[in-house]
Amino acid sequence: MKTVKGFCVLFMLHLCFFDSGRAGKVLVWPTDFSHWINLEVILEEIHLRGHEITILVPSPSLTIDHTKIPFNVEILQLSVTKETLVEELNADLHTIIFELPKLSWWDAQVKLTEMNKMFFRILKRVCDSAITNKELLSRLQAAKFDICIADPLSFCGELLAELLNIPFIYSFRFSYGNVFERLCGGLPTHPSFVPGSTSGLTDNMTFVQRLENWLLYITSDVMHVYFLFPEWDEYYSKVLGKPTTFCEIMGKAEMWLIRTSWDFEFPYPYLPNFEFVGGLHCKPAKPLPKELEEFVQSSGKDGVVVFTLGSMVQNLTEEKSNMIASALAQIPQKVLWRYTGKKPDTLGPNTRLYEWIPQNDLLGHLKTRTFITHCGTNGIYEAIYHGVPVVGIPLFADQFDNVARMKAKGAAVEVDLHTMSSSDLLNALKTVINNPSYKENAMKLSRIHHDQPLKPLDRAVFWVEFVMRHKGAKHLRPASHNLTWYQYRSLDVIGFLLACVATIIFLVTKCCLFCCWKFGKTGKKKKRK
Repeated sequence: MKTVKGFCVLFMLHLCFFDSGRAGKVLVWPTDFSHWINLEVILEEIHLRGHEITILVPSPSLTIDHTKIPFNVEILQLSVTKETLVEELNADLHTIIFELPKLSWWDAQVKLTEMNKMFFRILKRVCDSAITNKELLSRLQAAKFDICIADPLSFCGELLAELLNIPFIYSFRFSYGNVFERLCGGLPTHPSFVPGSTSGLTDNMTFVQRLENWLLYITSDVMHVYFLFPEWDEYYSKVLGKPTTFCEIMGKAEMWLIRTSWDFEFPYPYLPNFEFVGGLHCKPAKPLPKELEEFVQSSGKDGVVVFTLGSMVQNLTEEKSNMIASALAQIPQKVLWRYTGKKPDTLGPNTRLYEWIPQNDLLGHLKTRTFITHCGTNGIYEAIYHGVPVVGIPLFADQFDNVARMKAKGAAVEVDLHTMSSSDLLNALKTVINNPSYKENAMKLSRIHHDQPLKPLDRAVFWVEFVMRHKGAKHLRPASHNLTWYQYRSLDVIGFLLACVATIIFLVTKCCLFCCWKFGKTGKKKKRK
């Protein structure tokens, strides 16, 4: 009996002291919108496992509501208001979606570079609000964090980790032209079969497409390395008090948690410190609210279509809205459309407008026939999770890549927002709904996605805790980070070999010339005799 009591006491002590000792402190440098939606899922799971989380939130944040998250929050005060930020964001989105496609390729690159510079200026203001706040830095230093989770699209998280001398990991989807992953993370992506981000290409390219992809790589590298990075190199060097580069600091990331996976992504080489965790936010569908369920059930055997262009696009032009509504009115399915603009005049009786819809729960409903989407990564993975085919209307960023991948898998049809007519959208819907191959391919993707030894969320959390337990993961980082650009490409070795070949050719040539000269001289002497 005493033995049993002793064992119970030891077991309780183990739970109280040893398990609590495993709990760590996590500092978070987040990014708004869909990036936050994914990161919040990871943080909630980490929080459930007993880890303490502190998140740095800019005062004008548009998505992160610090009053509703169960984490410690440090507010970074900025002079810009949320209203001003919304206006700037809407103006930028309008330019990206409606104006850039009208420009020539070169003018679009110049405009994009200008917009990136403006975006980076906002990032610098956010960074300054943390870096120059001595009181905040002192509190963060005293807290003795075990790890920082950052997003490379929102610079400064890696700089903060460097100042606090703690390891950091990234949660990420893509960068323009794969620049951050390639140049800073060391990911070996090759333009001959790895399509650049925003290209909308597949891994099976023609010569012209490979040329286009190669030019995209070069353009994005030049844009970032020569026009965008130098400003941040100077900023990081000034803050750290020593010469450094933005890419050098970013390259110190212990892990990159990439929010795609091989069920959807085109295969390419990757590194041990890159983990693919696409679909980590996906979950089984919950029952719909009564009103929605009644509307869905009223569709009968025809089913429903779910339509949303995401949280960042608030409304369309009146002309586009009427054109879309006209197409939707011609299908037998009921339509649930997330829309916040003026009610279209051509809206059919089969279509209902909502300011918000439970997207995941609708996609998981048995009566859902297809998903009309802007092809954001989160929505695409929910469609894959539930096996729903897609009609894609990509607008910007990675959305063109996402629909290209779904089309290559036979689970989507794409329509162009700028050129499509009502008949184009109608034909796309009829194709996806009436051709059973799209549903079959979507279900195939779903089966592959679910057939994993560990859930994506569990893998993501494992690597966060792994880095915390081992205070880093340096053994997973390739030695390429310690090489110069010419060493990485073996240009010094190639140069040495070429020099050797040139030397041999030179010596052989000289020997031949000398022998010829010697032979000629000997022949002349014999003739004289």
